[in-house]
Amino acid sequence: MSNITIQQFPKRIAILGSTGSVGTQALEVIRENPTVFKVSVLSALKNSALLIHQALEFKPEVVVICDVNKYDEVKNSLSGLNIKVFAGEEALTEVAIHPSSDVVLTALMGSVGLKPTIAAIQAGKNIALANKETLVVAGELITKLAEKHQVKILPVDSEHSAIFQCLVGEEHNEIEKIYLTASGGPFLGKKIDFLSSVKKEQALKHPNWVMGAKITIDSASLMNKGLEVIEAKWLFNLNVDQIDVIVHPQSIVHSLVQFTDGSMKAQMGVPDMKLPIQYAINYPDRLKNNFKRFNFLDYPNFSFEKADLDTFKNLGLAFDSLRKGGNMPCILNAANEVVVEAFLNDKIGFLQMSDVIERCMQEIKFIEKPELNDYLETDKHSRILAGELVTKSIF
Repeated sequence: MSNITIQQFPKRIAILGSTGSVGTQALEVIRENPTVFKVSVLSALKNSALLIHQALEFKPEVVVICDVNKYDEVKNSLSGLNIKVFAGEEALTEVAIHPSSDVVLTALMGSVGLKPTIAAIQAGKNIALANKETLVVAGELITKLAEKHQVKILPVDSEHSAIFQCLVGEEHNEIEKIYLTASGGPFLGKKIDFLSSVKKEQALKHPNWVMGAKITIDSASLMNKGLEVIEAKWLFNLNVDQIDVIVHPQSIVHSLVQFTDGSMKAQMGVPDMKLPIQYAINYPDRLKNNFKRFNFLDYPNFSFEKADLDTFKNLGLAFDSLRKGGNMPCILNAANEVVVEAFLNDKIGFLQMSDVIERCMQEIKFIEKPELNDYLETDKHSRILAGELVTKSIF
């Protein structure tokens, strides 16, 4: 009997986080391919107006608004349609296992994506993963569950999608090293004196990518690349010494794989998140589209340089947390979420974010072999300590 799986169309997609940057771009892909994809689930944290607009257009079976205060607004707006409406973060876990979905796109921001992802994997759903914090917080747990339930984790981040694409057909060949490329963000080449006084308005001006506020700040501090390093370890079963970061300001080479014979593969293209989104939700098939094509004449020169870990401490802290293992990446992630929010609310300086994260990594109890409850407790205590350090303004 053949092992080839014939895809059934339309493929039913649950989008957890449909009002964010990845979620809205995923809906653009689906809108352009109505015979290939169907939206089964939509969810939003608090943007009820956009969620209602999306639901009216795509008519999913289920929607979730995490802000319970907006439940009545969403429910009443969709009352004439055959759409079930739920509210609260706990509902995300319930809809992640809804039988109407073939693929769950987790585009949630932060560690809130952990429980729904676990539930979807246990229900046998393939995961299109845009919520990198899930693997950062509990990478070992998630990858073991995916293996147990024979579920594919399909990366949506452009860098991890690039590595994933380079490895197609190379399953039996050993990886020597992967290189995650980084644009360098808005502060490429800047030093500590400059960064000590930057404001959020400067940090939110990314030169190449249009993203949400949190991930844009993470890109400016290189924490985003640090989280991607941790995520890559679990996605591709690597050790820390097999992962490197190289700054590539043009953002055309999305990442590279080096094999044991010294040959390298790179995935390239113009910066457009819709391509890795489309590849993940339609895997293993590529889908023809009208996205902008790359023209070499527009980019006569590519440049690459070493990441500055002395100035951008967050990347070094991420590598440190990966080497330490256990619940250390969970501490890093939780503290980072707190300090980014504080920076966006003008409660802490750009460089002070790294100081708070480092203190949390030093003071929160280290657990070498954490289980799910340990991750959840670590996340809670790390947020509390980070919040206290921000409030005390001790730096």
